Amino acid sequence: MALKDSAFNVDNAITREGHRGMSFENAFGGILSFMRRTYTKDLSGVDLAITGIPFDQAVTNRPGSRFGPRAIREASTLQPCDPPFGWDINRKHFDVVDYGDLAFDYANVAAFPERLTDHIRVILREGVGTLSFGGDHYITFPILRAYAEKYGPMALVHFDAHSDTWPDDDMTRIDHGTMFYKAVKEGLILPEKSVQIGIRTQNDYDAGVHVIDAPKVHGQTPSATAAQVKEIVGNHPVYLTFDIDCLDPAFAPGTGTPVWGGLSSAQAAAILRDIRGINMVGGDVVEVSPQYDVSGATAVAGAHAAMELMCLYCWNLRAQKVS
Repeated sequence: MALKDSAFNVDNAITREGHRGMSFENAFGGILSFMRRTYTKDLSGVDLAITGIPFDQAVTNRPGSRFGPRAIREASTLQPCDPPFGWDINRKHFDVVDYGDLAFDYANVAAFPERLTDHIRVILREGVGTLSFGGDHYITFPILRAYAEKYGPMALVHFDAHSDTWPDDDMTRIDHGTMFYKAVKEGLILPEKSVQIGIRTQNDYDAGVHVIDAPKVHGQTPSATAAQVKEIVGNHPVYLTFDIDCLDPAFAPGTGTPVWGGLSSAQAAAILRDIRGINMVGGDVVEVSPQYDVSGATAVAGAHAAMELMCLYCWNLRAQKVS
């Protein structure tokens, strides 16, 4: 049945009153905020702020994830009209906004980490959580600095093909393969409360972090993996980082360092839904490089992963309000 013209709103990202509500817009038109959330720097009454970090100058192989935030937002327009599948919450119940992208001097790479940490600090001071879109995976390190200032050392839940714990004692080096080694060394994360899911590249040093590698994930049910994650992190404040190359290249080819043998989209979705209840206080989706994927499937996967992280964060808010 055709909807009346009044059922459609135009450019909800700038015309919506308040921060809540579903959006009924043509996916092929309109302002590209994430899930058509309101674009604003006003964090009054906001639960969660979406922010893009278009930085990819720490990559080992192929650059291009600076275009990730824009691609994830565009792909998210394919799903704003429907309540999230598998969740008993929807966007009518929570105040989520798109805070826009971090502005930084691309030619002053050395200044980038503190610029990003301060960007996140500003949001956290308002009592608002963050969901960041990379950019390469290095961005998680400066973000963790801001979170550790507020919450103390964090539990890290890390979906990835790579451990990113290769030893590197030069804390000024900006590298997307060593930042979790540095995060442990700097006391930003507690390795005994942290877990990596989907790893399938060789690194003889795990920094003390628990590892559920890809073969183990494949050999058990998603619910078993989720139960292990929940046991490891307990009720400690969790930062969840989702590198899109956690997924097999069949599901997400548009990334800088794809590795075969990864998780399927179905496995990742089931694990993310089954870990509901962890004390997630922030998260990110990183390493989407859309130019390596003419189908757009990687950005779609990134947008879906981001929605699951949004639901994880907001599910806890609802549980707190009910209790």
